[in-house]
Amino acid sequence: MSNPRTIFYTGKGGVGKTSVAAATAIRAAQAGAETLVVSTDPAHSLADSLGVAVGPQPVEVGPRLHAQEVEARREMERNWGEVRRWMVDAIGRQGVSDIAAEELTVPPGADELFNLFEVERHHREGRYDVIVVDCAPTGETLRLLSFPEVARWWLDRVAPREGVLLAAARPFARTLLEVDLPGPDVFAQVHALVGRLVAMNAVLRDREASSIRLVVNPDRMVVAETRRTFTYLSLYGFPTDAVVVNRVFPEQASDGYFGAWRERQLAELDEIRNGFAELEVLTGRYFDREVIGEELLRELGDELFGGLDPTAVLSDGGGEVFGEVDGAPVVRLRLPFASRESLDLKRNGGELIVSAGRERRTLILPPALARRDVASADLREGTLEIRFADDREPGTAGPPAPAAEQRSPATTGG
Repeated sequence: MSNPRTIFYTGKGGVGKTSVAAATAIRAAQAGAETLVVSTDPAHSLADSLGVAVGPQPVEVGPRLHAQEVEARREMERNWGEVRRWMVDAIGRQGVSDIAAEELTVPPGADELFNLFEVERHHREGRYDVIVVDCAPTGETLRLLSFPEVARWWLDRVAPREGVLLAAARPFARTLLEVDLPGPDVFAQVHALVGRLVAMNAVLRDREASSIRLVVNPDRMVVAETRRTFTYLSLYGFPTDAVVVNRVFPEQASDGYFGAWRERQLAELDEIRNGFAELEVLTGRYFDREVIGEELLRELGDELFGGLDPTAVLSDGGGEVFGEVDGAPVVRLRLPFASRESLDLKRNGGELIVSAGRERRTLILPPALARRDVASADLREGTLEIRFADDREPGTAGPPAPAAEQRSPATTGG
């Protein structure tokens, strides 16, 4: 199969996303799909959940079911080794110890990022019908998902000028910087890395092939973080198709010690169903023992999906849409749970920079929009609609001033 279905599970640490990922994979394999469940979380617990040994290469753990815990150090060497060796040498010449230099040359979040490249490789090779990914906890996942945007910027802005920049800088590097500029092997690895980032971005944005699912416990703080995560995923244009509410106390808990807790959970569950109305909401009960091994994982999968196909696209979570309103071009960006106060919109040449809280996304505009000014920006019912000036209107044709960074009109609406 050349285009496998890829499902990414993420959520706050401790919500049970590994169990949910494993249960999904088992159910997919039961239905006849060649399935791989892969952990890209540096703190692996997939082997513990399955109750079998799992290594850095896919191993068969059941009929049509394979599992893998990606080894960060191996992926680091494969994707960053040449760059790291050059950096260690350059830093070491400044008197920094070898051990400190080694630590300084590993970018924050790099292990999670390189682990995710294994998913892109499996997707490209097409050996499996279904790939289920147990991602790192939410914060790390969001950082990973934003990297492809940076890679596109590198390809558009830096790579075309790399040769000229190096030719100009190389004669002065040793004299002024006391360091040799990187050689072709280093830049070759950087280009390969950027290429894989762009390819991973394509996998993540393929709304038919890939879905992100948020795992949450029905607790107020966890739900609040999940709402923010959904906003940011929508900001980046990644397809989210379900929220998995895990560890819900069963009805029989109503009369006992956990009765009040169950009532609070039910209230949060109502909030989740109302707030994530555009997504499929799946629920799994709180088991009276650890969900370890095939039997309990099958039971969890049955509870979560019932008669649903776990590999299907369960709902359309939105994303950016280019269109027209009254003849003027618009970009609609789904930002569920975002508030007017948290949003900021800036224009810088052919880029549109949208910020929501602490997260920021740069949209590379198509040529037809890059030469137009932003006329208005309205936030209504969780959708940011950015309207561009009609080029038939006086004074709007042509690109904006080269050095101008333009802030859009204030957002309006609810």
